[in-house]
Amino acid sequence: MPFFIYTMIKIYNSPIQKITFNNHQFLVKRDDLLHKDFSGNKARKFHYFLDNDFPQIDTVISYGSNQSNAMYSLSVLAKLKGWRFIYYTDHIPSYLEQNPQGNYKYALENDMEIRFKDEGEEIRAQSKNELYISEGGSIIEAQYGLEVLANEIREYQSLKSIRDLKVFLPSGTGTTALYLQKYLDNEVLTCPCVGDSEYLKKQFLELENDESTHPTIIKPPRKFHFGKLYKENFEIWKELKEQTNIEFDLLYDPIGWQTLLDHMQTSSLTYPIIYIHQGGLIGNETMLARYVRKYEK
Repeated sequence: MPFFIYTMIKIYNSPIQKITFNNHQFLVKRDDLLHKDFSGNKARKFHYFLDNDFPQIDTVISYGSNQSNAMYSLSVLAKLKGWRFIYYTDHIPSYLEQNPQGNYKYALENDMEIRFKDEGEEIRAQSKNELYISEGGSIIEAQYGLEVLANEIREYQSLKSIRDLKVFLPSGTGTTALYLQKYLDNEVLTCPCVGDSEYLKKQFLELENDESTHPTIIKPPRKFHFGKLYKENFEIWKELKEQTNIEFDLLYDPIGWQTLLDHMQTSSLTYPIIYIHQGGLIGNETMLARYVRKYEK
C-alpha cells in the first residue's frame, strides 16, 4: 500500500534478475523495485522533474485514463514538490467514483484534483506557473531518466562481459523504448499494447523524426483491444508469477511476454534478452479483481 509522506525520493540502479520462464532464460531489469511509491517507467520518465528545481512552477496538469499509472506517479511527484495536481480524464465510472480503488484512489489521497475533458478540448498549461505533461509521460524530458536506465544496462553488460544483448519491453506511447534505443547500441525490441504498429510508429515520430533511430517493433501474436480482458493474458500472468516469483503488470506485460515468446519461436532469436519490468503494479488491484470476477467466479 502506498505511503503518503514524501521527504526525499532517489532513483537508484535497479537490480537485474536471472529468470527461467517456459524453459527460456531471461534477464529482468527490476524497475518495479526502484521505490515503493515512484517506480517503473513513469519514474524514469519523470526523473528529470524529480532531480531539478522549478521555482516558477506551482501546478502540474495532465490527462489520461482514470486508472493511469502516470496519474498516480504524477500525484507522488506533485506531493513531493508541493505542487497542485490537476488531472483531466474523459469519465469516471459511477462504481469507481463511489468506491475509489487502485491508482485513482491513491492519487486522490495525494490531493489530485479531477476534471473532465470536453470533446475537442485542448489540455495545456495556461500560465508560466503551470507545467503540462502529456498523456502517459510522452515528453522530451523523459530522455533524462532513460539515459540513466540505458547507462545501467550498459554497465551491467560490461560487468558481465555479455557480448550481444537485446532489450525488450512492451509499449503504450513508446516513449521508453524510443529513448532507450537512442542511448543504447543494443537493439531495442518493443510491441504495441495500445493500438497497432502504425499507431506506435506515429507516437515515435511525435518525439523523433529520424526513423533510423527508432526501436524495432514486433507484432503481437493476435490483436488485443487495450484494457479488455483476455483469458490467455490472465493465464500467462499467473504462469509468470508461479515460475519466476515476480508479479508483473496485468495490462501490458501479458501482451509483452506473449509477443516475445512468439517472436523467439518464429525468428530463432538466440541473443540474451533483458526484459524491462516497468512497474504498474498498483493498477493490478483493479485489473486482478476484474479477471477473477470473469474467469474465477
